[in-house]
Amino acid sequence: MAKLEIHQFPCLNDNYGVLIHDADKNVTATIDTPEVAPIEAALAEKGWTLTHILNTHHHGDHTGGNAELKAKTGCTVTGPKPEAAKIPGLDTAVGEGDVYDFGGHVAQIIETPGHTLGHIAYYFADDGVAFVGDTLFALGCGRVFEGTMEQMWSGLQKLMTLPAETTVYCGHEYTLANAAFAITIEPDNQELVERVKQIKALRANGKPTVPTTLDVELRTNPFLRPASPGVQKQLGMEGADPAAVFAEVRRRKDNF
Repeated sequence: MAKLEIHQFPCLNDNYGVLIHDADKNVTATIDTPEVAPIEAALAEKGWTLTHILNTHHHGDHTGGNAELKAKTGCTVTGPKPEAAKIPGLDTAVGEGDVYDFGGHVAQIIETPGHTLGHIAYYFADDGVAFVGDTLFALGCGRVFEGTMEQMWSGLQKLMTLPAETTVYCGHEYTLANAAFAITIEPDNQELVERVKQIKALRANGKPTVPTTLDVELRTNPFLRPASPGVQKQLGMEGADPAAVFAEVRRRKDNF
Protein backbone atom coordinates (compact mmCIF):
# COMPACT_ATOMS: atom_id res chain seq x y z
CA MET A 1 0.00 0.00 0.00
CA ALA A 2 1.24 3.47 -0.84
CA LYS A 3 2.41 5.60 2.04
CA LEU A 4 0.01 8.31 3.15
CA GLU A 5 1.26 11.57 1.62
CA ILE A 6 0.73 14.68 3.74
CA HIS A 7 0.89 18.30 2.63
CA GLN A 8 0.48 21.21 5.09
CA PHE A 9 -0.04 24.86 4.17
CA PRO A 10 -1.20 28.09 5.85
CA CYS A 11 -4.80 29.31 5.83
CA LEU A 12 -6.55 32.38 7.25
CA ASN A 13 -4.43 34.26 9.80
CA ASP A 14 -2.94 31.38 11.76
CA ASN A 15 -4.72 28.18 10.71
CA TYR A 16 -3.13 25.28 8.90
CA GLY A 17 -4.71 23.32 6.10
CA VAL A 18 -3.62 19.73 5.60
CA LEU A 19 -4.16 17.43 2.65
CA ILE A 20 -3.66 13.68 2.89
CA HIS A 21 -3.38 11.54 -0.23
CA ASP A 22 -3.12 7.89 -1.19
CA ALA A 23 -1.63 7.41 -4.65
CA ASP A 24 -2.79 3.80 -5.12
CA LYS A 25 -6.47 4.61 -4.54
CA ASN A 26 -6.11 8.19 -5.83
CA VAL A 27 -8.02 9.65 -2.91
CA THR A 28 -7.36 12.98 -1.23
CA ALA A 29 -8.80 14.42 1.98
CA THR A 30 -8.54 17.81 3.54
CA ILE A 31 -8.35 17.82 7.33
CA ASP A 32 -10.92 20.51 8.07
CA THR A 33 -11.71 23.33 5.63
CA PRO A 34 -10.49 26.63 7.07
CA GLU A 35 -10.35 28.48 3.73
CA VAL A 36 -11.29 27.38 0.22
CA ALA A 37 -8.76 29.26 -1.93
CA PRO A 38 -5.60 27.93 -0.21
CA ILE A 39 -7.03 24.41 -0.22
CA GLU A 40 -7.74 24.63 -3.94
CA ALA A 41 -4.27 26.08 -4.57
CA ALA A 42 -2.66 23.23 -2.62
CA LEU A 43 -4.69 20.65 -4.56
CA ALA A 44 -3.59 22.23 -7.84
CA GLU A 45 0.03 22.37 -6.71
CA LYS A 46 0.04 18.66 -5.87
CA GLY A 47 -2.13 17.61 -8.82
CA TRP A 48 -4.63 15.95 -6.48
CA THR A 49 -8.44 15.85 -6.68
CA LEU A 50 -10.41 16.30 -3.46
CA THR A 51 -12.49 13.26 -2.54
CA HIS A 52 -12.97 13.59 1.24
CA ILE A 53 -13.30 16.17 4.01
CA LEU A 54 -12.43 15.04 7.54
CA ASN A 55 -13.68 17.51 10.14
CA THR A 56 -12.41 17.56 13.72
CA HIS A 57 -15.04 19.95 15.14
CA HIS A 58 -17.71 22.40 14.11
CA HIS A 59 -15.99 25.79 14.49
CA GLY A 60 -16.20 27.95 11.39
CA ASP A 61 -12.45 28.13 10.86
CA HIS A 62 -12.51 24.34 10.50
CA THR A 63 -15.75 23.81 8.55
CA GLY A 64 -16.12 27.09 6.67
CA GLY A 65 -15.21 25.60 3.29
CA ASN A 66 -17.27 22.43 3.57
CA ALA A 67 -20.27 23.51 1.52
CA GLU A 68 -18.33 25.14 -1.32
CA LEU A 69 -15.79 22.35 -1.67
CA LYS A 70 -18.46 19.66 -1.57
CA ALA A 71 -20.51 21.49 -4.20
CA LYS A 72 -17.49 21.81 -6.48
CA THR A 73 -16.06 18.31 -6.07
CA GLY A 74 -18.78 16.02 -4.81
CA CYS A 75 -16.47 14.95 -1.99
CA THR A 76 -17.82 13.18 1.08
CA VAL A 77 -17.80 14.87 4.48
CA THR A 78 -16.98 13.01 7.69
CA GLY A 79 -17.18 14.59 11.12
CA PRO A 80 -17.93 14.12 14.81
CA LYS A 81 -21.17 12.35 15.65
CA PRO A 82 -21.92 14.55 18.69
CA GLU A 83 -21.79 17.64 16.44
CA ALA A 84 -23.56 16.16 13.41
CA ALA A 85 -26.11 18.96 13.23
CA LYS A 86 -23.35 21.59 13.15
CA ILE A 87 -21.14 20.10 10.40
CA PRO A 88 -22.10 21.48 6.96
CA GLY A 89 -22.68 18.78 4.34
CA LEU A 90 -22.01 15.90 6.74
CA ASP A 91 -22.29 12.44 5.14
CA THR A 92 -20.64 10.20 7.73
CA ALA A 93 -20.73 10.75 11.49
CA VAL A 94 -18.05 9.07 13.60
CA GLY A 95 -17.37 8.83 17.31
CA GLU A 96 -15.29 7.21 20.02
CA GLY A 97 -14.09 3.74 19.09
CA ASP A 98 -15.07 3.99 15.44
CA VAL A 99 -12.60 3.32 12.67
CA TYR A 100 -12.59 5.21 9.40
CA ASP A 101 -11.09 3.74 6.23
CA PHE A 102 -9.43 6.27 3.96
CA GLY A 103 -8.12 4.48 0.90
CA GLY A 104 -6.99 1.55 3.02
CA HIS A 105 -5.46 3.77 5.70
CA VAL A 106 -7.44 3.15 8.87
CA ALA A 107 -8.04 6.00 11.30
CA GLN A 108 -9.05 5.40 14.87
CA ILE A 109 -11.56 8.00 16.05
CA ILE A 110 -10.75 9.48 19.44
CA GLU A 111 -13.30 11.75 21.11
CA THR A 112 -11.55 14.69 22.80
CA PRO A 113 -14.30 17.02 24.06
CA GLY A 114 -13.48 20.24 25.85
CA HIS A 115 -12.71 22.80 23.17
CA THR A 116 -16.08 21.79 21.72
CA LEU A 117 -18.39 19.13 23.11
CA GLY A 118 -17.93 16.75 20.20
CA HIS A 119 -14.33 17.34 19.14
CA ILE A 120 -12.58 14.31 17.65
CA ALA A 121 -9.06 13.36 16.55
CA TYR A 122 -8.11 11.03 13.71
CA TYR A 123 -5.24 8.65 14.52
CA PHE A 124 -3.73 6.69 11.63
CA ALA A 125 -1.75 4.08 13.56
CA ASP A 126 -0.02 2.45 10.59
CA ASP A 127 1.08 5.85 9.31
CA GLY A 128 2.11 7.07 12.76
CA VAL A 129 0.17 10.31 12.50
CA ALA A 130 -2.62 12.01 14.44
CA PHE A 131 -4.74 14.96 13.35
CA VAL A 132 -5.87 16.57 16.58
CA GLY A 133 -7.60 19.79 15.49
CA ASP A 134 -7.74 22.27 18.34
CA THR A 135 -7.36 19.84 21.25
CA LEU A 136 -3.56 19.69 21.40
CA PHE A 137 -1.16 22.32 20.06
CA ALA A 138 2.60 22.52 19.92
CA LEU A 139 3.35 23.61 23.51
CA GLY A 140 -0.34 24.21 24.13
CA CYS A 141 -3.90 22.96 24.17
CA GLY A 142 -7.20 24.40 23.04
CA ARG A 143 -9.29 26.76 25.10
CA VAL A 144 -12.12 25.08 26.96
CA PHE A 145 -15.10 26.74 25.28
CA GLU A 146 -17.96 24.23 25.44
CA GLY A 147 -16.80 21.41 27.68
CA THR A 148 -15.23 21.21 31.11
CA MET A 149 -11.63 21.19 32.31
CA GLU A 150 -12.15 17.55 33.29
CA GLN A 151 -13.25 16.66 29.76
CA MET A 152 -10.30 18.48 28.22
CA TRP A 153 -7.82 16.74 30.48
CA SER A 154 -9.44 13.37 29.80
CA GLY A 155 -9.13 13.93 26.05
CA LEU A 156 -5.50 14.96 26.33
CA GLN A 157 -4.79 11.86 28.40
CA LYS A 158 -6.12 9.73 25.55
CA LEU A 159 -3.73 11.40 23.14
CA MET A 160 -0.88 10.98 25.63
CA THR A 161 -1.26 7.19 25.41
CA LEU A 162 -0.45 7.13 21.69
CA PRO A 163 3.04 5.98 20.70
CA ALA A 164 5.62 8.64 21.55
CA GLU A 165 6.88 8.76 17.97
CA THR A 166 3.42 9.80 16.66
CA THR A 167 3.55 12.85 14.41
CA VAL A 168 0.94 15.38 15.53
CA TYR A 169 -0.77 17.86 13.21
CA CYS A 170 -2.80 20.59 14.89
CA GLY A 171 -5.01 23.34 13.55
CA HIS A 172 -3.06 26.51 14.29
CA GLU A 173 0.36 28.16 14.42
CA TYR A 174 0.19 29.27 18.04
CA THR A 175 3.57 27.96 19.15
CA LEU A 176 5.45 31.21 19.70
CA ALA A 177 2.78 32.54 22.06
CA ASN A 178 2.48 29.12 23.69
CA ALA A 179 6.24 29.07 24.26
CA ALA A 180 6.18 32.42 26.04
CA PHE A 181 3.60 31.02 28.44
CA ALA A 182 5.10 27.54 28.81
CA ILE A 183 8.39 28.86 30.12
CA THR A 184 6.56 30.59 33.00
CA ILE A 185 5.12 27.23 34.08
CA GLU A 186 8.29 25.13 33.93
CA PRO A 187 11.27 27.53 33.76
CA ASP A 188 13.78 24.91 34.92
CA ASN A 189 12.94 22.42 32.14
CA GLN A 190 16.09 22.66 30.03
CA GLU A 191 14.52 20.84 27.09
CA LEU A 192 11.79 23.46 27.09
CA VAL A 193 14.34 26.28 27.29
CA GLU A 194 16.10 24.90 24.20
CA ARG A 195 12.82 24.34 22.38
CA VAL A 196 11.76 27.94 22.95
CA LYS A 197 15.00 29.08 21.28
CA GLN A 198 14.33 26.77 18.32
CA ILE A 199 10.77 28.03 17.98
CA LYS A 200 11.85 31.66 17.99
CA ALA A 201 14.39 30.91 15.25
CA LEU A 202 11.86 29.04 13.12
CA ARG A 203 9.26 31.78 13.33
CA ALA A 204 11.84 34.52 12.72
CA ASN A 205 12.53 32.76 9.43
CA GLY A 206 8.86 32.33 8.61
CA LYS A 207 8.98 28.57 9.06
CA PRO A 208 6.23 26.44 10.63
CA THR A 209 6.55 24.79 14.04
CA VAL A 210 3.90 22.22 13.13
CA PRO A 211 3.80 19.25 12.92
CA THR A 212 5.27 18.21 16.22
CA THR A 213 5.71 14.81 17.83
CA LEU A 214 4.02 13.43 20.89
CA ASP A 215 7.40 12.66 22.43
CA VAL A 216 8.47 16.31 22.26
CA GLU A 217 5.14 17.46 23.67
CA LEU A 218 5.29 15.00 26.56
CA ARG A 219 8.70 16.37 27.51
CA THR A 220 8.01 20.11 27.10
CA ASN A 221 4.29 20.96 26.87
CA PRO A 222 3.04 22.12 30.31
CA PHE A 223 -0.51 21.04 29.51
CA LEU A 224 0.69 17.43 29.27
CA ARG A 225 2.92 17.72 32.33
CA PRO A 226 0.65 18.45 35.33
CA ALA A 227 2.16 15.43 37.11
CA SER A 228 5.66 16.93 36.81
CA PRO A 229 7.16 17.91 40.17
CA GLY A 230 8.66 21.00 38.52
CA VAL A 231 5.28 22.17 37.25
CA GLN A 232 3.57 21.45 40.56
CA LYS A 233 6.27 23.29 42.51
CA GLN A 234 6.09 26.33 40.24
CA LEU A 235 2.33 26.50 40.80
CA GLY A 236 2.54 25.84 44.55
CA MET A 237 0.50 22.65 44.05
CA GLU A 238 2.93 19.93 45.18
CA GLY A 239 1.21 16.56 45.39
CA ALA A 240 -2.01 17.82 43.83
CA ASP A 241 -4.22 15.79 41.50
CA PRO A 242 -2.88 16.25 37.95
CA ALA A 243 -6.40 17.11 36.79
CA ALA A 244 -6.47 20.06 39.19
CA VAL A 245 -2.98 21.12 38.13
CA PHE A 246 -3.99 20.97 34.46
CA ALA A 247 -7.03 23.15 35.18
CA GLU A 248 -4.83 25.74 36.91
CA VAL A 249 -2.39 25.78 33.99
CA ARG A 250 -5.27 26.27 31.54
CA ARG A 251 -6.76 29.07 33.65
CA ARG A 252 -3.39 30.83 33.78
CA LYS A 253 -3.03 30.59 30.01
CA ASP A 254 -6.51 32.08 29.57
CA ASN A 255 -5.31 35.14 31.49
CA PHE A 256 -1.74 35.28 30.18
